[in-house]
Amino acid sequence: MPSNTAIADATPPRKIVLVIFDQAKLLDITGPMQVFNDARFENGHSAYQIVLASEKGGAIATDAGVTLQSLELSQVMSGDVDTMLIAGGQPAESPAATEGLRGVLAKYVDQPRRLGSICVGAFILAQLGVLNGREVTTHWGKSKLLENEYPGVRVKSDAIFVTSDRVWTSAGVSAGIDMALAMVEDDLGSAAALSLARDLVLFLKRPGGQSQFSVELRRQTHDAKGRFDELHDWIRSNLSKDLSVSALASAARMSPRNFARVYSRETGESPAKAVEQIRVEAARRLLETATDSIQQIANRIGFGDDERMRRAFLKAYGVSPLDYRNRFGRSRDDASPALRKTLLEA
Repeated sequence: MPSNTAIADATPPRKIVLVIFDQAKLLDITGPMQVFNDARFENGHSAYQIVLASEKGGAIATDAGVTLQSLELSQVMSGDVDTMLIAGGQPAESPAATEGLRGVLAKYVDQPRRLGSICVGAFILAQLGVLNGREVTTHWGKSKLLENEYPGVRVKSDAIFVTSDRVWTSAGVSAGIDMALAMVEDDLGSAAALSLARDLVLFLKRPGGQSQFSVELRRQTHDAKGRFDELHDWIRSNLSKDLSVSALASAARMSPRNFARVYSRETGESPAKAVEQIRVEAARRLLETATDSIQQIANRIGFGDDERMRRAFLKAYGVSPLDYRNRFGRSRDDASPALRKTLLEA
């Protein structure tokens, strides 16, 4: 029976075609490129061959002023293509701006084993009718526009990336890196993807269902005026204590009734909701760094029991605390080789 190394020796790299156009967003292109470039078979050989392609080929000026060289799309698609990804960038939103590119793409979108878009590149796929009847995502700021202009598309406005059979779509900019890592995991396995994420010094490898925002960023956006910044710092320092409206009002030096009214008006959420979000963010950090049990973490940050924390964490991040720890916690590196293997295969 041939070994895994022998199989890898006999396996040619998968061809990845990244479709670009003038004023495409640079990171939408280079983020996934770096992931695929660094992916390796067990024997160290490159797992992917990356090709930049455009409607007519030649120099393509990105939105950041960096010019990239590309091949003509029809020339590139003449051979076997495993995956074709459409980059994002403001021109992608306009049917008029992408008419010529779509005319060429229409001949080839059914050819690759896997088809995808990065950020607002989803608009080009929608213009081609590829996304009709599918669940997709795009940059959060363009989700409503995509939904309104293409009612046959089911938009998940808060997902990092979404898969629908052979079609993959990702959210804004850096989410293209997450989707590329997920594709590597799909092709080469979780151990290879996690090793690659570490090599690229990525903070974490986010699952597709995770929110585009951390709960802390969402809360800070709500409280843009910063009126309750000191209170939020106090909450973070007292997570295991009584954080009822009365306790918060006292810390804010306000009456409970006035505090509840003003807080909701200024931040757009109730005090109880804010406390839950801050506790969830604290739980996330501890799951990444601490070796305490999940029950101990739940007690430490004031959830009281792990089931209550599990429900809140699942609502915020789309994954359970246990699954999050298995993916991102320090226990993965501290574990015995046998346990580490189990976590990598989880």
